[in-house]
Amino acid sequence: MSKDTILVTGGAGYVGSHACKALADRGYRPVVFDNLVYGHEAAVKWGPLEVGDIADRARLNAVIAAHLPAAVMHFAAFTYVGESVADPGKYYRNNVAGTLSLLEAMRDHGIGKLVFSSTAATYGAPDAVPIREDAVKAPINPYGQSKWTAERMISDFSTAHGLRSAALRYFNAAGADPEGEIGECHEPESHLIPLAMQAVTGDGPPLTVFGDNYPTPDGTCIRDYIHVTDLAEAHVRALEQLDRRGGADAFNLGTGRGASVREVLAAVASVAGKPVPHSIGPRRDGDPAELVSDPAKAMRELAWKPSNSDLETIVATAWAWHRRSRSA
Repeated sequence: MSKDTILVTGGAGYVGSHACKALADRGYRPVVFDNLVYGHEAAVKWGPLEVGDIADRARLNAVIAAHLPAAVMHFAAFTYVGESVADPGKYYRNNVAGTLSLLEAMRDHGIGKLVFSSTAATYGAPDAVPIREDAVKAPINPYGQSKWTAERMISDFSTAHGLRSAALRYFNAAGADPEGEIGECHEPESHLIPLAMQAVTGDGPPLTVFGDNYPTPDGTCIRDYIHVTDLAEAHVRALEQLDRRGGADAFNLGTGRGASVREVLAAVASVAGKPVPHSIGPRRDGDPAELVSDPAKAMRELAWKPSNSDLETIVATAWAWHRRSRSA
């Protein structure tokens, strides 16, 4: 087993690829394991790519035997909320059964450390904000439920097999690598900031704002946006803490500050030099008015602080990546 080799499932995706860069910068060797359904081969730049699916135990076993990783970062998941409602089986098969396949492979190969990419969707529509890790878990869609079920399985493997793990519950991942090597590219795109940029440049239709009559200062939803490089840094810090921590733990990754949809559109308009074409549509079912994290636990116990997550930096790096991608 190589102490510097980390298996990164889903490492060709948005957050996973940024985590690979952060790992390499810290002296680790990330080995990406990705089926490339949503990931991008071009995003794998800091270690080898092994193409495979986490549900394929034979392929997973072969990759683990070849690289002997000391730990796993697990990003491999489907993440589209609407699709999870329309096709829940796809999400339980991949996000739950796939995670079980990975956990059993880790157990059988003696890999005892895991950093898990989870989500604030495990909380559902919270009773109060900011949201703490001990808030009630009441997911309102199959995506959130699949991630919460995976967290429970990981905890059970910790109890039964001594697995050391950290589940990192993201709020709204955004932005791009400040050095321009990687960025956000979803197909289809569902995140507000890239959709707004596509609307500005004409690469996509005018944006639809889903509701402007929420009980917030400007009537639009408020979300906690966290820069993807800050997420990546938190993964590395969580990994390094696992040597000093036992059992399973969970951490919110956010800023503790919210930005409304209108504030995001204003920030995009500022960097683009023109307004974002948009219209107001009806509210979406299940959209809470406000989702903001309490990140104090991660700041305290992981010695982590989001340093790139002011809205201006998030939008500026996303805009630079969007323009670079258009000219490529």
